[in-house]
Amino acid sequence: MKIVQQILIVGCGGFLGSIARYVLALFSTSLFKSAPYPLGTTVVNMIGCLIIGLLAGFTEHNHPFSPSVRLFLFIGLLGGFTTFSSFGLETFTLLKNKHLWLASINAFGQLFVGLLAVALGYWLMQLTQSR
Repeated sequence: MKIVQQILIVGCGGFLGSIARYVLALFSTSLFKSAPYPLGTTVVNMIGCLIIGLLAGFTEHNHPFSPSVRLFLFIGLLGGFTTFSSFGLETFTLLKNKHLWLASINAFGQLFVGLLAVALGYWLMQLTQSR
């Protein structure tokens, strides 16, 4: 399969996953309009993690999907739905393969470094806006 085909397959899945994320987040948020907690994002992330876990468990001993379908589902659809599901699967795989230290670095590193990166980006924009 050519790289252009792979990119289009991932892009189509990402398009659908992003739409599903937006619709589900809107629906979840509409149920609890006054809640200050980011419920929509939480619901999307947990559902994405459940789905990728189900698919990973199913495909570990069975191989029902072609490489194109795997690209569409795992990277495209679920990646567009939530990259948190990929993060969850990668961390779980490290744990399952007894790489506790790497799983810990991955989990805590992405969480804390990600938060620091958001803060840094925000701070840099505030700095440039004040000039």
